[in-house]
Amino acid sequence: MAVPKKKTSKSKRDKRRATWRHKAAVEAQKALSLGKSILSGRSTFVYPTAEEDEAES
Repeated sequence: MAVPKKKTSKSKRDKRRATWRHKAAVEAQKALSLGKSILSGRSTFVYPTAEEDEAES
């Protein structure tokens, strides 16, 4: 069974976690921005609606 040879330093662990959290925060900001844009009607984003789904079937 493979085991790590040395303990990972706290700084390396914290750097990895900070990167992960930053990526999550950026994606959350994008989602919020897109939602606001769609609700305001200024969006160029095309998303499926129930009417379009029924027309295709």
